[in-house]
Amino acid sequence: MTAPPTSARRVLVTGTAGFIGFHLARLLLDEGFAVHGFDGMTDYYDVTLKRRRHAMLHQTPNFTATEAMLEDQDALDAAADAFGPDIIVHLAAQAGVRYSLENPRAYLDANIIGSFNVMEAARRLEVQHLLMASTSSVYGANETMPFTETEQADTQLTIYAATKKANESMAHAHAHLWHLPTTMFRFFTVYGPWGRPDLALYKFVDAILDGRPIDIYNHGEMYRDFTYVDDLVRGIRLLMDVVPETPAAQRQPIPGDSLSPVAPFRIVNIGNSEKIRLLDFIEAIESCLGRSAKRNYMPMQMGDVPATWADATLLQALTGYRPQTDYRDGIARFVEWFRDYHQG
Repeated sequence: MTAPPTSARRVLVTGTAGFIGFHLARLLLDEGFAVHGFDGMTDYYDVTLKRRRHAMLHQTPNFTATEAMLEDQDALDAAADAFGPDIIVHLAAQAGVRYSLENPRAYLDANIIGSFNVMEAARRLEVQHLLMASTSSVYGANETMPFTETEQADTQLTIYAATKKANESMAHAHAHLWHLPTTMFRFFTVYGPWGRPDLALYKFVDAILDGRPIDIYNHGEMYRDFTYVDDLVRGIRLLMDVVPETPAAQRQPIPGDSLSPVAPFRIVNIGNSEKIRLLDFIEAIESCLGRSAKRNYMPMQMGDVPATWADATLLQALTGYRPQTDYRDGIARFVEWFRDYHQG
């Protein structure tokens, strides 16, 4: 591993060959951070896309990477020890709500064992701040919207969501036991360039351009808080500097704060704070492509929820920022990337 400049702040990011990790790493590198990526390069989707992302990151001298699974504690510890991070951002996970119905064990291995190994590395190295990805799926069957971080979330509907809620609980325990400042962020339907092929926008654009029908669940009566990836990683970057304290040390209480009463631990929503009807999203795709979709209306899929909607008030209170990219603009940027990527 080539050592980064000693003056650069060091951030270990898991999942840098993935969709969100790639964008976060690129943002951090642009700001002068030294970034070490850790990614297992699993074949859940096309590994070529992952390698293209990593190749772009490797064009920056401040980026180094380890290819190994998070479940391999020795490999993770060796990489973390050699790099010596100031901050760890844990984004790697077995993703995909629907795939968790087919292969739930993969979620236990990656999202529970892998995340525990990350937490242990952060504890042992006494990093300044551990940030970990959660998901809006932890809100499960909750119906009161927009979702707020302080509401009870105990009705997860998939193994994927359950593993993410378990991560939140384990991270809180670690923060309490070892006084490890920890921030969990809950993502809301992230989309954008370099996105995963299993995400709705990618699948819809690919199918429409190819003349294939698209599957529309719950007969289109679905609502999502679509969050553009650049907005998401900007939120993560700003939260890196908002290190949770114990309540006794907090200088100015924040209304609606999710700060734990017994640990330097906080949960923060990162979402666009706009509930968009799925059919409106599809119409925007059709308008951008200049083509109509062949629509295959289907019933609600097992484990899915009819709506998500984030209250991002806490994010704004902590950072002065909130996502605001209009979904029509975000779709246009994705389509431009998609055409370039597949024609290049």
